Amino acid sequence: MSEAKGGAAAGNGARRARAGAGGTSGPRPGASAAPAPEPAPRSTPARVGTYALLLITGVLVAIAGALVQAAWFPGGLALALLALGGLFHGGALATGTTAGALVPGAAWLVTVFLLISDTRPEGDFLFGAGTGSYVFLVGGIVVAVICTTAAQMRATGASPGRVGG
Repeated sequence: MSEAKGGAAAGNGARRARAGAGGTSGPRPGASAAPAPEPAPRSTPARVGTYALLLITGVLVAIAGALVQAAWFPGGLALALLALGGLFHGGALATGTTAGALVPGAAWLVTVFLLISDTRPEGDFLFGAGTGSYVFLVGGIVVAVICTTAAQMRATGASPGRVGG
C-alpha cells in the first residue's frame, strides 16, 4: 500500500513538474509587456555636420574659456561656465540625443587637458595654478555630466519629479 501511495505521490509530482516545465506561450494575465526599443537615429549628412559643428565649437569654447576665466576672475569664470552649460545643453536640444551633449563635452575636455599639459619654452603655462583654473576644470566637468544626464533622462522619457512621491 505504501508503494501505491508513493507511486501516486511520485506520479502527481511528476505531472506537476511536467506541467510547470512546459511554460506558457503568451504573457501572463495582468503582466505588462515591455515596450519595444526605438530604432537608433540614422546618420544623415545634416546630423554628421551638426556633430562636427558641435565638436569644433567645443574646442573653441575651451580655448575662449581658458582665456576669459583668468582675465576677469569672478565674472570671467562664471561666463566661461555659463558658455559651457549653454553649449552642452544646446547641443543636446539641437540633436535630441545624449551625444549632442557628449560630443562637445569630450572636445572641451580633450582641449582643456591638452592646454594644461602644453608648456612654452619660457616655462609658462596657459593655465595658472590658481583657484579659478581648478574651478573651471572641475566645474566644466560637472556641467558636462549634468547636461549629459539631463539629456539622457529626456531621451528615456523619465519624469523630472521626485521618485516614489
